[in-house]
Amino acid sequence: MALASVPTVVLGSIAFAIFWMLAVFPAVPFLPVGRTAGSLLGGMLMIIFRVISPEQAYASIDLPILGLLFGTMVVSIYLERAQMFKYLGRLLSWKSKGGRDLLCRVCLVSALASALFTNDTTCIVLTEFVLKLARQHKLPAKPFLLALASSANIGSSATPIGNPQNLVIAVQSKISFIKFFVGVVPAMLLGVAINVVFLLCMFWRQLSPKEDEEQAKEDVVTENEVNSHTFSPARMSHPSPLQPNPSPLNPQHMTPVNDVEKNTPCRNGIKRGCSQVPDMRTCLTKKELFLKGFVYIVSVGMLIALLMGLNMSWTTITAALILVVIDFKDAGPCLDKVSYSLLVFFCGMFITVDGFNRTGIPSAFWEFMEPYSRINHASGVAVLAVVILLLSNLASNVPTVLLLGAQVAKSAAAVSPNYETRAWLILAFVSTVAGNLSLLGSAANLIVCEQARRSELHGFTLSFWAHIVFGLPSTLIVTAIGLPLIKG
Repeated sequence: MALASVPTVVLGSIAFAIFWMLAVFPAVPFLPVGRTAGSLLGGMLMIIFRVISPEQAYASIDLPILGLLFGTMVVSIYLERAQMFKYLGRLLSWKSKGGRDLLCRVCLVSALASALFTNDTTCIVLTEFVLKLARQHKLPAKPFLLALASSANIGSSATPIGNPQNLVIAVQSKISFIKFFVGVVPAMLLGVAINVVFLLCMFWRQLSPKEDEEQAKEDVVTENEVNSHTFSPARMSHPSPLQPNPSPLNPQHMTPVNDVEKNTPCRNGIKRGCSQVPDMRTCLTKKELFLKGFVYIVSVGMLIALLMGLNMSWTTITAALILVVIDFKDAGPCLDKVSYSLLVFFCGMFITVDGFNRTGIPSAFWEFMEPYSRINHASGVAVLAVVILLLSNLASNVPTVLLLGAQVAKSAAAVSPNYETRAWLILAFVSTVAGNLSLLGSAANLIVCEQARRSELHGFTLSFWAHIVFGLPSTLIVTAIGLPLIKG
Protein backbone atom coordinates (compact mmCIF):
# COMPACT_ATOMS: atom_id res chain seq x y z
CA MET A 1 0.00 0.00 0.00
CA ALA A 2 1.46 3.36 -1.06
CA LEU A 3 1.53 6.38 1.20
CA ALA A 4 -1.58 8.54 1.14
CA SER A 5 -1.48 12.24 0.28
CA VAL A 6 0.77 14.45 2.40
CA PRO A 7 -2.13 16.17 4.27
CA THR A 8 -3.69 12.77 5.06
CA VAL A 9 -0.37 11.36 6.32
CA VAL A 10 0.34 14.43 8.48
CA LEU A 11 -3.16 14.77 9.96
CA GLY A 12 -3.54 11.02 10.48
CA SER A 13 -0.19 10.91 12.29
CA ILE A 14 -1.25 13.81 14.54
CA ALA A 15 -4.50 12.03 15.46
CA PHE A 16 -2.66 8.78 16.17
CA ALA A 17 -0.01 10.60 18.24
CA ILE A 18 -2.72 12.19 20.40
CA PHE A 19 -4.34 8.80 20.90
CA TRP A 20 -1.00 7.20 21.80
CA MET A 21 -0.03 9.96 24.22
CA LEU A 22 -3.32 9.77 26.11
CA ALA A 23 -3.31 5.94 26.10
CA VAL A 24 0.16 5.83 27.63
CA PHE A 25 -0.02 9.00 29.79
CA PRO A 26 -3.71 9.42 30.65
CA ALA A 27 -3.16 12.30 33.07
CA VAL A 28 -0.96 14.70 31.07
CA PRO A 29 -1.31 18.16 32.66
CA PHE A 30 -2.64 19.94 29.56
CA LEU A 31 -5.27 17.27 28.73
CA PRO A 32 -6.00 14.96 31.70
CA VAL A 33 -9.04 13.29 30.12
CA GLY A 34 -7.95 9.64 30.55
CA ARG A 35 -7.55 6.72 28.16
CA THR A 36 -11.17 6.20 27.20
CA ALA A 37 -11.79 9.82 26.20
CA GLY A 38 -8.35 9.85 24.56
CA SER A 39 -9.23 6.92 22.29
CA LEU A 40 -12.54 8.54 21.31
CA LEU A 41 -10.72 11.81 20.64
CA GLY A 42 -8.25 10.02 18.35
CA GLY A 43 -11.10 8.36 16.43
CA MET A 44 -13.04 11.60 16.13
CA LEU A 45 -9.98 13.46 14.81
CA MET A 46 -9.50 10.76 12.15
CA ILE A 47 -13.03 11.54 10.92
CA ILE A 48 -12.72 15.34 11.24
CA PHE A 49 -9.41 15.29 9.35
CA ARG A 50 -11.08 13.17 6.62
CA VAL A 51 -8.55 10.38 7.03
CA ILE A 52 -11.49 8.01 7.38
CA SER A 53 -15.19 8.42 6.60
CA PRO A 54 -17.94 7.95 9.20
CA GLU A 55 -19.08 4.78 7.40
CA GLN A 56 -15.53 3.39 7.43
CA ALA A 57 -15.24 4.28 11.12
CA TYR A 58 -18.36 2.28 11.99
CA ALA A 59 -17.14 -0.64 9.88
CA SER A 60 -13.74 -0.65 11.65
CA ILE A 61 -15.32 -1.45 15.06
CA ASP A 62 -14.91 -5.18 15.61
CA LEU A 63 -18.14 -6.30 17.29
CA PRO A 64 -17.05 -9.94 17.84
CA ILE A 65 -14.12 -8.76 19.96
CA LEU A 66 -16.32 -6.41 22.00
CA GLY A 67 -18.86 -9.20 22.51
CA LEU A 68 -16.15 -11.59 23.65
CA LEU A 69 -14.78 -9.08 26.15
CA PHE A 70 -18.25 -8.31 27.50
CA GLY A 71 -19.25 -11.95 27.89
CA THR A 72 -15.98 -12.86 29.59
CA MET A 73 -16.32 -10.01 32.10
CA VAL A 74 -19.91 -10.95 33.00
CA VAL A 75 -19.00 -14.61 33.55
CA SER A 76 -16.07 -13.52 35.73
CA ILE A 77 -18.36 -11.35 37.83
CA TYR A 78 -20.68 -14.30 38.52
CA LEU A 79 -17.66 -16.46 39.41
CA GLU A 80 -16.68 -13.84 41.98
CA ARG A 81 -20.22 -14.01 43.41
CA ALA A 82 -19.83 -17.79 43.62
CA GLN A 83 -17.04 -17.27 46.19
CA MET A 84 -14.16 -17.95 43.84
CA PHE A 85 -11.89 -15.92 46.13
CA LYS A 86 -12.68 -18.10 49.08
CA TYR A 87 -11.34 -21.13 47.22
CA LEU A 88 -8.40 -19.20 45.82
CA GLY A 89 -7.51 -18.14 49.34
CA ARG A 90 -7.57 -21.74 50.52
CA LEU A 91 -5.55 -22.86 47.49
CA LEU A 92 -2.88 -20.21 47.98
CA SER A 93 -2.61 -20.69 51.74
CA TRP A 94 -3.05 -24.48 51.95
CA LYS A 95 0.09 -25.96 53.52
CA SER A 96 2.03 -22.88 52.46
CA LYS A 97 5.74 -23.15 53.28
CA GLY A 98 6.55 -19.43 53.41
CA GLY A 99 6.86 -16.44 51.14
CA ARG A 100 8.69 -18.17 48.31
CA ASP A 101 6.11 -20.91 48.11
CA LEU A 102 3.31 -18.33 48.19
CA LEU A 103 4.96 -16.37 45.36
CA CYS A 104 5.07 -19.50 43.19
CA ARG A 105 1.40 -20.15 43.88
CA VAL A 106 0.44 -16.58 42.96
CA CYS A 107 2.31 -16.97 39.67
CA LEU A 108 0.61 -20.28 38.82
CA VAL A 109 -2.91 -19.14 39.78
CA SER A 110 -2.47 -15.86 37.91
CA ALA A 111 -1.21 -17.61 34.76
CA LEU A 112 -4.02 -20.17 34.78
CA ALA A 113 -6.76 -17.64 35.53
CA SER A 114 -5.59 -15.25 32.83
CA ALA A 115 -5.54 -18.00 30.21
CA LEU A 116 -9.21 -18.70 30.98
CA PHE A 117 -10.62 -15.27 31.87
CA THR A 118 -8.21 -12.70 30.30
CA ASN A 119 -5.22 -11.07 31.94
CA ASP A 120 -7.04 -7.77 32.52
CA THR A 121 -9.90 -9.49 34.38
CA THR A 122 -7.45 -11.54 36.44
CA CYS A 123 -5.55 -8.42 37.49
CA ILE A 124 -8.77 -6.53 38.23
CA VAL A 125 -10.02 -9.17 40.64
CA LEU A 126 -6.75 -10.37 42.18
CA THR A 127 -4.67 -7.23 42.82
CA GLU A 128 -6.15 -6.18 46.15
CA PHE A 129 -6.58 -9.84 47.07
CA VAL A 130 -2.82 -10.36 46.60
CA LEU A 131 -2.08 -7.23 48.65
CA LYS A 132 -4.11 -8.71 51.50
CA LEU A 133 -2.32 -12.04 51.21
CA ALA A 134 1.07 -10.36 51.40
CA ARG A 135 0.01 -8.33 54.45
CA GLN A 136 -1.51 -11.40 56.11
CA HIS A 137 1.82 -13.28 55.76
CA LYS A 138 3.88 -10.17 56.72
CA LEU A 139 5.58 -10.01 53.32
CA PRO A 140 6.41 -7.06 51.02
CA ALA A 141 3.85 -6.27 48.33
CA LYS A 142 6.24 -5.50 45.45
CA PRO A 143 7.30 -9.05 44.46
CA PHE A 144 3.71 -10.29 44.61
CA LEU A 145 2.37 -7.45 42.44
CA LEU A 146 5.12 -8.09 39.89
CA ALA A 147 4.36 -11.81 40.03
CA LEU A 148 0.65 -11.19 39.47
CA ALA A 149 1.06 -8.83 36.49
CA SER A 150 3.90 -10.66 34.73
CA SER A 151 2.41 -14.14 35.16
CA ALA A 152 -1.00 -12.89 34.00
CA ASN A 153 0.58 -11.53 30.83
CA ILE A 154 2.57 -14.69 30.08
CA GLY A 155 -0.28 -17.05 30.96
CA SER A 156 -2.75 -15.14 28.82
CA SER A 157 -0.67 -15.80 25.69
CA ALA A 158 -1.83 -19.45 25.57
CA THR A 159 -5.48 -18.94 24.57
CA PRO A 160 -7.50 -16.71 22.22
CA ILE A 161 -9.51 -15.43 25.20
CA GLY A 162 -6.42 -14.69 27.31
CA ASN A 163 -6.02 -11.05 26.29
CA PRO A 164 -7.43 -8.48 23.85
CA GLN A 165 -4.66 -8.82 21.25
CA ASN A 166 -5.15 -12.59 21.13
CA LEU A 167 -8.85 -12.01 20.56
CA VAL A 168 -7.97 -9.81 17.57
CA ILE A 169 -5.57 -12.45 16.22
CA ALA A 170 -8.04 -15.30 16.68
CA VAL A 171 -10.81 -13.40 14.87
CA GLN A 172 -8.60 -12.18 12.01
CA SER A 173 -6.66 -15.43 11.49
CA LYS A 174 -9.62 -17.80 12.11
CA ILE A 175 -7.30 -20.12 14.06
CA SER A 176 -9.32 -22.53 16.20
CA PHE A 177 -9.16 -22.38 20.00
CA ILE A 178 -7.47 -25.76 20.34
CA LYS A 179 -4.92 -25.11 17.57
CA PHE A 180 -4.04 -21.77 19.13
CA PHE A 181 -3.64 -23.38 22.55
CA VAL A 182 -1.49 -26.30 21.35
CA GLY A 183 0.76 -23.95 19.37
CA VAL A 184 1.55 -21.55 22.22
CA VAL A 185 1.14 -23.50 25.48
CA PRO A 186 4.69 -25.02 25.55
CA ALA A 187 6.25 -21.56 25.29
CA MET A 188 3.78 -20.23 27.88
CA LEU A 189 4.53 -22.95 30.45
CA LEU A 190 8.28 -22.52 30.10
CA GLY A 191 7.88 -18.75 30.23
CA VAL A 192 5.94 -18.91 33.50
CA ALA A 193 8.61 -21.21 35.00
CA ILE A 194 11.42 -18.86 33.94
CA ASN A 195 9.52 -15.88 35.31
CA VAL A 196 9.06 -17.60 38.69
CA VAL A 197 12.77 -18.40 38.89
CA PHE A 198 13.68 -14.83 38.00
CA LEU A 199 11.35 -13.42 40.66
CA LEU A 200 12.76 -15.77 43.31
CA CYS A 201 16.31 -14.77 42.42
CA MET A 202 15.49 -11.05 42.66
CA PHE A 203 13.49 -11.19 45.90
CA TRP A 204 14.87 -14.25 47.72
CA ARG A 205 15.86 -12.36 50.88
CA GLN A 206 12.73 -10.21 50.95
CA LEU A 207 10.42 -13.23 50.93
CA SER A 208 10.96 -13.99 54.61
CA PRO A 209 8.31 -12.67 57.05
CA LYS A 210 9.13 -9.39 58.81
CA GLU A 211 8.83 -9.48 62.58
CA ASP A 212 10.02 -5.97 63.47
CA GLU A 213 8.04 -3.48 65.56
CA GLU A 214 6.87 -1.43 62.57
CA GLN A 215 5.32 -4.49 60.97
CA ALA A 216 3.65 -5.42 64.24
CA LYS A 217 1.98 -2.01 64.35
CA GLU A 218 0.48 -2.41 60.88
CA ASP A 219 -3.13 -3.49 60.41
CA VAL A 220 -3.55 -7.23 60.67
CA VAL A 221 -5.37 -8.90 57.79
CA THR A 222 -7.41 -11.85 58.92
CA GLU A 223 -8.04 -14.99 56.89
CA ASN A 224 -11.76 -14.17 56.78
CA GLU A 225 -11.04 -10.74 55.25
CA VAL A 226 -8.97 -12.38 52.53
CA ASN A 227 -11.54 -15.08 51.77
CA SER A 228 -14.48 -12.66 51.64
CA HIS A 229 -12.75 -10.21 49.29
CA THR A 230 -14.80 -8.53 46.52
CA PHE A 231 -13.64 -6.37 43.65
CA SER A 232 -14.77 -3.18 41.91
CA PRO A 233 -14.96 -2.61 38.15
CA ALA A 234 -11.79 -1.31 36.51
CA ARG A 235 -11.74 2.18 35.01
CA MET A 236 -9.52 3.02 32.07
CA SER A 237 -9.60 6.74 32.87
CA HIS A 238 -7.03 8.15 35.27
CA PRO A 239 -8.64 9.28 38.55
CA SER A 240 -8.45 12.96 39.36
CA PRO A 241 -6.00 13.76 42.16
CA LEU A 242 -8.41 16.43 43.44
CA GLN A 243 -11.21 13.99 44.22
CA PRO A 244 -11.19 11.24 46.82
CA ASN A 245 -11.45 7.77 45.38
CA PRO A 246 -14.53 5.85 46.49
CA SER A 247 -13.58 2.36 47.50
CA PRO A 248 -15.53 -0.59 48.76
CA LEU A 249 -12.88 -0.90 51.45
CA ASN A 250 -13.21 2.72 52.64
CA PRO A 251 -14.15 2.53 56.33
CA GLN A 252 -16.55 5.45 55.87
CA HIS A 253 -18.68 3.31 53.55
CA MET A 254 -18.63 0.12 55.59
CA THR A 255 -20.78 -1.24 58.38
CA PRO A 256 -18.71 -2.87 61.11
CA VAL A 257 -18.65 -6.62 60.60
CA ASN A 258 -19.45 -7.34 64.23
CA ASP A 259 -22.55 -5.12 64.11
CA VAL A 260 -23.80 -6.90 61.01
CA GLU A 261 -23.23 -10.29 62.57
CA LYS A 262 -24.96 -9.35 65.81
CA ASN A 263 -28.06 -7.91 64.20
CA THR A 264 -28.50 -9.97 61.01
CA PRO A 265 -30.54 -13.15 61.41
CA CYS A 266 -29.98 -15.96 58.97
CA ARG A 267 -32.70 -17.83 57.16
CA ASN A 268 -33.19 -20.34 59.94
CA GLY A 269 -33.59 -17.68 62.63
CA ILE A 270 -30.21 -18.06 64.29
CA LYS A 271 -28.13 -14.92 64.61
CA ARG A 272 -24.82 -14.77 62.82
CA GLY A 273 -21.80 -14.58 65.07
CA CYS A 274 -23.39 -16.57 67.85
CA SER A 275 -21.92 -19.81 69.11
CA GLN A 276 -24.82 -21.81 67.65
CA VAL A 277 -23.59 -21.19 64.09
CA PRO A 278 -20.48 -23.30 63.46
CA ASP A 279 -20.03 -22.32 59.80
CA MET A 280 -21.28 -19.71 57.32
CA ARG A 281 -22.56 -22.53 55.11
CA THR A 282 -25.34 -23.15 57.64
CA CYS A 283 -27.05 -19.99 56.39
CA LEU A 284 -26.90 -20.86 52.71
CA THR A 285 -30.21 -21.84 51.19
CA LYS A 286 -30.63 -24.63 48.69
CA LYS A 287 -31.21 -22.05 45.96
CA GLU A 288 -27.94 -20.28 46.74
CA LEU A 289 -26.05 -23.55 46.70
CA PHE A 290 -27.66 -24.48 43.37
CA LEU A 291 -26.80 -21.12 41.80
CA LYS A 292 -23.25 -21.31 43.10
CA GLY A 293 -22.72 -24.74 41.57
CA PHE A 294 -24.46 -23.74 38.36
CA VAL A 295 -22.04 -20.85 37.83
CA TYR A 296 -19.11 -23.28 37.75
CA ILE A 297 -21.00 -25.72 35.50
CA VAL A 298 -21.77 -22.96 32.98
CA SER A 299 -18.17 -21.72 33.09
CA VAL A 300 -16.82 -25.19 32.38
CA GLY A 301 -19.40 -25.64 29.62
CA MET A 302 -18.28 -22.36 28.07
CA LEU A 303 -14.66 -23.53 28.01
CA ILE A 304 -15.67 -26.88 26.46
CA ALA A 305 -17.65 -25.04 23.76
CA LEU A 306 -14.62 -22.86 23.01
CA LEU A 307 -12.40 -25.95 22.76
CA MET A 308 -14.90 -27.46 20.32
CA GLY A 309 -14.39 -24.47 18.02
CA LEU A 310 -17.77 -22.76 18.45
CA ASN A 311 -18.01 -19.03 17.83
CA MET A 312 -16.07 -17.46 20.72
CA SER A 313 -18.03 -14.23 20.97
CA TRP A 314 -21.50 -15.78 20.99
CA THR A 315 -20.35 -18.61 23.27
CA THR A 316 -19.26 -16.22 26.03
CA ILE A 317 -22.34 -14.00 25.59
CA THR A 318 -24.60 -17.07 25.77
CA ALA A 319 -22.89 -18.24 28.97
CA ALA A 320 -23.30 -14.76 30.47
CA LEU A 321 -27.00 -14.60 29.60
CA ILE A 322 -27.64 -18.10 30.99
CA LEU A 323 -26.19 -16.96 34.32
CA VAL A 324 -28.27 -13.76 34.27
CA VAL A 325 -31.50 -15.71 33.59
CA ILE A 326 -30.81 -18.47 36.14
CA ASP A 327 -30.03 -15.87 38.80
CA PHE A 328 -33.67 -14.74 38.37
CA LYS A 329 -33.22 -11.23 39.78
CA ASP A 330 -32.32 -7.75 38.58
CA ALA A 331 -28.95 -8.10 36.80
CA GLY A 332 -28.15 -4.40 37.27
CA PRO A 333 -25.74 -4.79 40.21
CA CYS A 334 -23.71 -7.43 38.33
CA LEU A 335 -23.74 -5.61 35.01
CA ASP A 336 -22.65 -2.42 36.77
CA LYS A 337 -19.32 -4.13 37.42
CA VAL A 338 -18.60 -4.55 33.70
CA SER A 339 -15.83 -2.21 32.58
CA TYR A 340 -17.81 -0.34 29.93
CA SER A 341 -15.05 2.25 29.73
CA LEU A 342 -12.76 -0.52 28.44
CA LEU A 343 -15.27 -1.43 25.72
CA VAL A 344 -15.60 2.22 24.68
CA PHE A 345 -11.80 2.52 24.69
CA PHE A 346 -11.63 -0.36 22.20
CA CYS A 347 -14.20 1.30 19.92
CA GLY A 348 -12.14 4.49 19.73
CA MET A 349 -8.94 2.51 19.28
CA PHE A 350 -10.35 0.47 16.36
CA ILE A 351 -11.29 3.69 14.53
CA THR A 352 -7.96 5.39 15.28
CA VAL A 353 -5.82 2.44 14.21
CA ASP A 354 -7.84 1.87 11.04
CA GLY A 355 -7.36 5.54 10.15
CA PHE A 356 -3.62 5.34 10.78
CA ASN A 357 -3.44 2.21 8.60
CA ARG A 358 -5.02 4.22 5.78
CA THR A 359 -2.16 6.73 5.86
CA GLY A 360 0.12 3.98 4.51
CA ILE A 361 2.78 4.48 7.19
CA PRO A 362 2.49 0.99 8.77
CA SER A 363 2.64 -0.64 5.32
CA ALA A 364 5.68 1.40 4.35
CA PHE A 365 7.43 0.52 7.59
CA TRP A 366 6.70 -3.17 7.11
CA GLU A 367 7.87 -3.11 3.48
CA PHE A 368 11.21 -1.81 4.76
CA MET A 369 11.48 -4.45 7.54
CA GLU A 370 9.89 -7.39 5.75
CA PRO A 371 13.02 -8.69 3.94
CA TYR A 372 14.77 -8.98 7.34
CA SER A 373 11.79 -10.44 9.24
CA ARG A 374 10.91 -13.62 7.38
CA ILE A 375 10.24 -16.47 9.75
CA ASN A 376 11.77 -19.24 7.63
CA HIS A 377 15.13 -18.63 9.35
CA ALA A 378 16.18 -17.83 12.92
CA SER A 379 17.55 -14.35 12.24
CA GLY A 380 14.25 -13.34 10.64
CA VAL A 381 12.29 -14.55 13.67
CA ALA A 382 14.64 -12.60 15.95
CA VAL A 383 14.22 -9.37 13.96
CA LEU A 384 10.44 -9.84 13.89
CA ALA A 385 10.41 -10.36 17.66
CA VAL A 386 12.44 -7.18 18.24
CA VAL A 387 10.07 -5.17 16.02
CA ILE A 388 7.03 -6.51 17.89
CA LEU A 389 8.64 -5.88 21.30
CA LEU A 390 9.49 -2.28 20.45
CA LEU A 391 6.17 -1.43 18.82
CA SER A 392 4.19 -3.10 21.61
CA ASN A 393 5.85 -0.82 24.16
CA LEU A 394 5.65 2.30 22.00
CA ALA A 395 2.14 1.92 20.57
CA SER A 396 0.80 -0.77 23.00
CA ASN A 397 0.23 -4.39 22.04
CA VAL A 398 -3.32 -4.24 20.66
CA PRO A 399 -2.57 -1.39 18.20
CA THR A 400 0.62 -3.25 17.22
CA VAL A 401 -1.38 -6.36 16.35
CA LEU A 402 -3.93 -4.30 14.43
CA LEU A 403 -1.16 -2.50 12.54
CA LEU A 404 1.11 -5.47 11.76
CA GLY A 405 -1.11 -8.57 11.89
CA ALA A 406 -2.26 -8.79 8.29
CA GLN A 407 1.15 -7.68 6.97
CA VAL A 408 3.09 -10.29 8.97
CA ALA A 409 0.68 -13.09 8.00
CA LYS A 410 0.80 -12.10 4.31
CA SER A 411 4.60 -12.08 4.33
CA ALA A 412 4.76 -15.51 5.98
CA ALA A 413 2.20 -16.99 3.58
CA ALA A 414 4.31 -15.73 0.64
CA VAL A 415 7.23 -17.84 1.89
CA SER A 416 5.03 -20.89 2.52
CA PRO A 417 1.35 -21.38 3.48
CA ASN A 418 2.56 -23.49 6.41
CA TYR A 419 4.23 -20.46 7.97
CA GLU A 420 1.12 -18.28 8.17
CA THR A 421 -0.32 -19.84 11.33
CA ARG A 422 3.10 -19.77 13.05
CA ALA A 423 3.46 -16.08 12.17
CA TRP A 424 0.14 -15.30 13.85
CA LEU A 425 1.13 -17.32 16.95
CA ILE A 426 4.55 -15.62 17.16
CA LEU A 427 2.78 -12.27 16.99
CA ALA A 428 0.41 -13.37 19.77
CA PHE A 429 3.15 -14.67 22.08
CA VAL A 430 5.67 -11.86 21.62
CA SER A 431 3.15 -9.00 21.73
CA THR A 432 1.77 -10.46 24.96
CA VAL A 433 5.11 -11.11 26.68
CA ALA A 434 6.19 -7.62 25.54
CA GLY A 435 3.70 -6.27 28.05
CA ASN A 436 6.10 -7.26 30.84
CA LEU A 437 8.94 -5.08 29.55
CA SER A 438 7.69 -1.85 31.10
CA LEU A 439 4.82 -0.66 33.25
CA LEU A 440 3.29 0.99 30.16
CA GLY A 441 3.54 -2.13 27.99
CA SER A 442 0.25 -3.71 29.03
CA ALA A 443 -3.15 -2.64 30.32
CA ALA A 444 -2.84 -5.44 32.89
CA ASN A 445 0.27 -3.76 34.34
CA LEU A 446 -1.54 -0.44 34.60
CA ILE A 447 -4.54 -2.12 36.23
CA VAL A 448 -2.31 -3.70 38.89
CA CYS A 449 -0.51 -0.40 39.46
CA GLU A 450 -3.73 1.62 39.76
CA GLN A 451 -5.65 -0.93 41.84
CA ALA A 452 -2.72 -1.23 44.26
CA ARG A 453 -2.26 2.53 44.52
CA ARG A 454 -5.97 3.21 45.06
CA SER A 455 -6.43 0.57 47.77
CA GLU A 456 -7.56 2.43 50.88
CA LEU A 457 -6.27 0.01 53.51
CA HIS A 458 -3.40 -1.73 51.71
CA GLY A 459 -2.23 0.86 49.16
CA PHE A 460 1.14 0.37 47.45
CA THR A 461 2.79 2.39 44.67
CA LEU A 462 4.57 0.38 41.98
CA SER A 463 6.81 2.81 40.09
CA PHE A 464 7.86 2.71 36.44
CA TRP A 465 11.53 2.12 37.32
CA ALA A 466 10.80 -0.54 39.92
CA HIS A 467 8.93 -2.45 37.24
CA ILE A 468 11.40 -2.06 34.38
CA VAL A 469 14.35 -3.32 36.47
CA PHE A 470 12.53 -6.63 36.65
CA GLY A 471 10.57 -6.45 33.41
CA LEU A 472 13.33 -5.78 30.87
CA PRO A 473 15.56 -8.82 31.58
CA SER A 474 12.59 -11.10 32.26
CA THR A 475 10.90 -10.19 28.96
CA LEU A 476 14.04 -10.68 26.87
CA ILE A 477 14.82 -14.07 28.44
CA VAL A 478 11.24 -15.40 28.24
CA THR A 479 10.89 -14.25 24.61
CA ALA A 480 14.23 -15.71 23.50
CA ILE A 481 13.61 -19.11 25.09
CA GLY A 482 9.91 -19.32 24.19
CA LEU A 483 10.12 -18.47 20.46
CA PRO A 484 11.63 -21.82 19.30
CA LEU A 485 8.77 -23.68 21.05
CA ILE A 486 5.97 -21.99 19.10
CA LYS A 487 4.59 -24.30 16.42
CA GLY A 488 2.11 -23.47 13.67
